[in-house]
Amino acid sequence: MNAMRVLSYMKQWRGTAKEAFAHVSIVAKFLCLLHVTDRYIISSTHVQGPSMLPTLNLTGDVILTEHLSHRFGRIGLGDVVLVRSPRDPKRMVTKRILGLEGHRLTFAADPVVGDSSVSVVVPKGHVWIQGDNLYASTDSRHFGPVPYNLIEGKALLRVWPPECFGSLR
Repeated sequence: MNAMRVLSYMKQWRGTAKEAFAHVSIVAKFLCLLHVTDRYIISSTHVQGPSMLPTLNLTGDVILTEHLSHRFGRIGLGDVVLVRSPRDPKRMVTKRILGLEGHRLTFAADPVVGDSSVSVVVPKGHVWIQGDNLYASTDSRHFGPVPYNLIEGKALLRVWPPECFGSLR
């Protein structure tokens, strides 16, 4: 009689364990899909600071960033991109692409004074990035052309604050 009761409990436990495993498996698959989507397809990113004024707000915006264009060479002049900082790889910076490989750029060495200019040619495999606010941006004028592989994504549109919803062009 005791053995029958133990077998009955084991059957119940086995059914409960199978059901729990099925639910955990669904949750795990969903989390994997969420990770892949966020890391490799599209993600939301909070950006703030003065370097992209007036395009982005000083107090911060939430932008949708897609992570496919740069992998297929679909980044162009004027695109706003998320870039891993060449000076601090733990930081991400948001800048606009102003030069692609082979382009010659001339810019003021000091935008405040503006009396001397510097010319550079963007080398192969690099881009030239600058913030829209020349007076408050640390960008390619300070650290030179940025390797293309430091680009993490292309900003699609601003989603927050709601009154500023729309394209970043």
